Amino acid sequence: MRNKLFNLKGLLAILLVVSLFPWNQAQAEAGETTFDPFEKSIEEIANALNNNTITSEELVEYYLHRIETFDKQGPTINSIIAINDKALETAQALDAERATKGPRSSLHGIPFVVKDNYDVVGMPTTAGSVALKDIYPTKNAYTVQKLIDAGAIVIAKTNMSELAASYGRLGYSSMGGLTLNPYNLNRDASGSSSGSAAAVAANFAVFGLGTDTSGSVRGPANVTGLVGIRPTLGLTSRDGVIPSSLSLDVTGPMARSVKDVSTLLTAMAGKDKADEATKHADKYVQDYATALDANSLKTARIGVATDFFGDNEEIDAITNQAIITMLHMGTSVVPVSFSDQTKYLWTPVLGPVGDAEFKSQFEKYLSFIPGNGPKTLQEVIDISESPEVMNSATPVNPARLEGLKTALAQADTLNSKEYKNIVNKEMPKTRKEIEKIMKDNKLDAIVFPTMSCPASNRFDKEDPSYDCNAYDTYAASYVASATGFPEVTVPAGVVEAGVPAGISFLGTAYSEQKLLDLAYSFEQATHARTVPENTPKSTQ
Repeated sequence: MRNKLFNLKGLLAILLVVSLFPWNQAQAEAGETTFDPFEKSIEEIANALNNNTITSEELVEYYLHRIETFDKQGPTINSIIAINDKALETAQALDAERATKGPRSSLHGIPFVVKDNYDVVGMPTTAGSVALKDIYPTKNAYTVQKLIDAGAIVIAKTNMSELAASYGRLGYSSMGGLTLNPYNLNRDASGSSSGSAAAVAANFAVFGLGTDTSGSVRGPANVTGLVGIRPTLGLTSRDGVIPSSLSLDVTGPMARSVKDVSTLLTAMAGKDKADEATKHADKYVQDYATALDANSLKTARIGVATDFFGDNEEIDAITNQAIITMLHMGTSVVPVSFSDQTKYLWTPVLGPVGDAEFKSQFEKYLSFIPGNGPKTLQEVIDISESPEVMNSATPVNPARLEGLKTALAQADTLNSKEYKNIVNKEMPKTRKEIEKIMKDNKLDAIVFPTMSCPASNRFDKEDPSYDCNAYDTYAASYVASATGFPEVTVPAGVVEAGVPAGISFLGTAYSEQKLLDLAYSFEQATHARTVPENTPKSTQ
């Protein structure tokens, strides 16, 4: 009787499959897919595209749906400042190209978001300033063009701290308002690349681009559970990006894994004749992703920068646990300390350099943009102070406005002895200090908490659970900025408020492969990244 029952069940199962087969076939012919892009890597999505289990058009539609569901309503993350209305058309063309010629690269047909200080043809470059809302570039930023040439699709531009400086309102701009942290809507997404970080963390795209002057890739990546890299200054081009300070500015990617960031860095890096700093870049570019070594921490010697602890117990605990994990893997750990000046480089280096350089470099950028938009910093200030802007729902951050006026007043210091002393003596001295520490201690990298406190309260809403004893929670970030050295941040844990926290690996010039190896080794040992509860896997 049991065998007869089994056979009956088997027959019914076969009949069911047969009856459903035409529907399944029709579903496949109609382009239906079971592939879910949520949290997927570049490699996983590229494989799905190559196997025809999803198309680039469907990918774009998927991310646009998520943006509509979570960025513009629901939790209203507000990371996106503008949608690329050509994204679907581009995806369709890339699908057709794949069918006839094959993929250009692993990035073929993969959507990404771009911080709104990068030039993208057909979209305004506002850098979050409503004064620049009619600035339309005639060519793409060099790094954006490299990614487009590899087949990637710009799906949207992202919000940012206005003109790449937060002044107490991280992720706020007069053009885009405030970007929220998808892990905790009472916290910010750091700055200034807030929108790109929040968008990638929330699965509005596969990866994002940011810029970093004094921590603007590393901070946002750190508080949104992403991997971010500030490359060596000169490895990636800044052409076609609104500058803050070219002595400090770099362009870099953010993604949900070390391997993705490594793939993107290879695609972005290289010599650009329009950016003199990159003249030697081609000598150093590697296929970083292929060379990744998950065992690198087993034989590594790491310095722990003890100067950046003590501001928050949870961050200290997460960082200490990360160090314990490395020790258990076989890593040799050495405590290191910096000079008093290097412990806090904003006042002696970053602040005055940024103030001296901003006006002339900003106005040079504006001079290349056609049309009747503002051409001077004074014009941008005047528009920002106009009644129309001041009385709008998103006026310019008053402190940011004062910062612009300070930069205007300090523009003449570009020719001063003080400025030249900082650039020609103090910054090289800081580089030599880091190099000496690493050489004397035979270090592969220096490790520290990327930020010494968790993601802070959004400026317009108090969260009583936030605790931070730091004078400046970004102080550790200034070391890479002042030296031009590379730094990678990787997720390490989550604090009680639900926001992620990461650790950083700092190295000397062009040591990206070593840093990515170490970050990859740590990532594979811990798998510390979590998914934000406010932007869960959605159904369509």
